[in-house]
Amino acid sequence: MTINITPRLIDLTYEALLKSYWRKEALRKFLISSRISSTFMATWSNDETKRNFLDRLFNKLQQAEKGKAVISQMAHNLSEQSTFPDLRGPWEDAEQRIQDAHKAVQELKSYLKQQNEQVISEKERLEIQKRAQIEKERIQRSQTDKNKLKQNFEALQSQIGTQNGGYAFEEWFYQLLNFCEIQSKRSYISNGRQIDGSLTHEGTTYLLELKFTKSLSGAQEIDSLKAKVSKMADNTMGIMMSISGYTKVAIEEASGSKTTLIIMDTSHLYLFFSGVMSFQEIISRIRRHASQTGQAYLPVSEYYN
Repeated sequence: MTINITPRLIDLTYEALLKSYWRKEALRKFLISSRISSTFMATWSNDETKRNFLDRLFNKLQQAEKGKAVISQMAHNLSEQSTFPDLRGPWEDAEQRIQDAHKAVQELKSYLKQQNEQVISEKERLEIQKRAQIEKERIQRSQTDKNKLKQNFEALQSQIGTQNGGYAFEEWFYQLLNFCEIQSKRSYISNGRQIDGSLTHEGTTYLLELKFTKSLSGAQEIDSLKAKVSKMADNTMGIMMSISGYTKVAIEEASGSKTTLIIMDTSHLYLFFSGVMSFQEIISRIRRHASQTGQAYLPVSEYYN
């Protein structure tokens, strides 16, 4: 079946591919079977994330008719999946990952069926071309936007400890979440308490506490966030981002066998800037560490221990 390589199809194929494979090796085997050249596969370094590699791959495939044919074949192969053996494992969120993969594949399958049944008007064709160019440019400027985020963050350093700096950091942090396409809500009042905002990741809502102070965040700040979280639904947790880090007592106070917090600092932002891990992956890694050890803080130096 001949299909049109539309921006929507590319998005659906990309998401179905990303969500169907968790291990890099399994994804690598699928791509090789889809006739991705060994030369291009060899450019995938050990420290490059799946998402960044797929960004490069899809950008390249869109540049030639042969590449578009590969996208078409991948879309069909993915749409035929009904089981996801690579997603089964000892992870606490394995079932959620499988559900997400089923949803992504179903959306792709439905779109392929719809595309096969409908005749696209010339006006729609022109719009598709325009959106394809926008999508191509989005992928190309992705790294540039991340560098700009880093530059803007570093420009804020002179304002650490000031009220205006705190407001500017909060605005910057939501730009980061938007860049990472993480669902979020800006600051609001709940039960008389000021909430810096919230984000939702892997089915969990996290209340945010953003600290842009010169001093280390202490136990009092931790207790304040704990109190806010305790007023919310059971699946609610808290994330504190403290630019200057934490006292030893604060880390101990945040931790525990049933901790509802994960805490982060500047080093986690630079891990994201480096491209080693996405911000979503960083949150997941600390959450998993907290679940396994009861420790709310995971230093970047210990990520690969």
